[in-house]
Amino acid sequence: MGKYFVQNFGCRATQADGAALESQLAAKGFEAAEDRAAADLVVLNTCTVTSSADEDVRHAIRRVHRENPAARILVTGCYAQRAPAELASLPGVEWVVGNSHKTQIAELVTLEPGDGAPYHGNIHVGDIFAQRDFLSAPVEDAAGDRTRPNLKIQDGCNNRCSFCIIPFVRGRSRSAPAEQVVAEVRSLAARYCEVVLSGINLGRWGREPGSSMRLADLIRLLLAETDVPRLRLSSVEPMDFSDGLLGLMAESPRIAKHVHAPLQTGSDRILRRMHRKYRPRHYADRILKARALMPDAAIGADVMVGFPGETDADFEENLRFIEALPFTYLHVFTYSERPGTPAAEATDSVPMPVRKDRNRVLRELAASKNQAFRERMVGKTLSAVTLHEPGAALSENYLKIELARPREANRLLDLPITAVTETGLREA
Repeated sequence: MGKYFVQNFGCRATQADGAALESQLAAKGFEAAEDRAAADLVVLNTCTVTSSADEDVRHAIRRVHRENPAARILVTGCYAQRAPAELASLPGVEWVVGNSHKTQIAELVTLEPGDGAPYHGNIHVGDIFAQRDFLSAPVEDAAGDRTRPNLKIQDGCNNRCSFCIIPFVRGRSRSAPAEQVVAEVRSLAARYCEVVLSGINLGRWGREPGSSMRLADLIRLLLAETDVPRLRLSSVEPMDFSDGLLGLMAESPRIAKHVHAPLQTGSDRILRRMHRKYRPRHYADRILKARALMPDAAIGADVMVGFPGETDADFEENLRFIEALPFTYLHVFTYSERPGTPAAEATDSVPMPVRKDRNRVLRELAASKNQAFRERMVGKTLSAVTLHEPGAALSENYLKIELARPREANRLLDLPITAVTETGLREA
């Protein structure tokens, strides 16, 4: 069959899809190539969350075609779903396969001539909102850490945030079956100390019509039916952090004390323009509840600056809101226009220098909050998993720990903390 190379762009969900694609191709008899130059088939698994993400993909296509002109190029993922004809027009692209047809890739690339074999620019894209298949496989951490696999258990999103293209390229929210999740976690638990559960909108797991299970129920099932030492939740929308879920996280020593709830902004007016489904007071209630139940938990958020129409007063409201809450870290993003979204049509855009300055202010605030949180950990003993990176571990409350002596990777340890480092903590 030849050799394949899969290159993933973007989020953990895309990486999970890519891992599943590799399994499909291997099952069809393809061998993995060490790099793109040695591959007969190059699969580019794309993101389209920003215009710059699209540009990265186009550059990669041109580079592959230039460096390995004999390679057959297949482009799939979110960009392929959104703009297939645009990608099919690029030199070297043989297939464009949207998320709607991603589960069929192994079959498409093995068609024989006369059986519908592909030709240049062969496009396979359908109605993503009709998609019910679930494509996923465990993947290593995005930073290259080989001790904390991510398992995607949910895909798609039913929200319609005005800045986001994801629902239109990922489709409706859908969940991996509970028995499949249990089997995968049981298998991973035999090899890893920590498994990270992830999804496009993780908190919506189990919300399909006819389902009575919710995310908290699934986690209880995983704790009861697997031996996984630690589960960590990736990102959960604030209103999906129910009292039941937060209570379960607080009471179980096998769940990492780590709450990541996307905020976007603490400005009520801008939240409404974003079409987010909560108000600042609702968000604050969830965060304060989490802190009350888990005093030493990591609490993080995604925050966006420079959204169209964001005034100085709106930003100040956002700044004051964030200052008042017990965040331990922030992921700060500068708003980027995404064609095809309502926000991209707004006429009151914020000048880019202003966006960048607001980003700087929030990053400085985040650094200050993280420093204070780390200083509070000195003298405590933290549970942590040793990483593949020599001499490093990650605590359950999401802090990097510099080990006092080398340890084998993938071990769960209780580590006494003696000092802060530039970006983390140091073991006594």
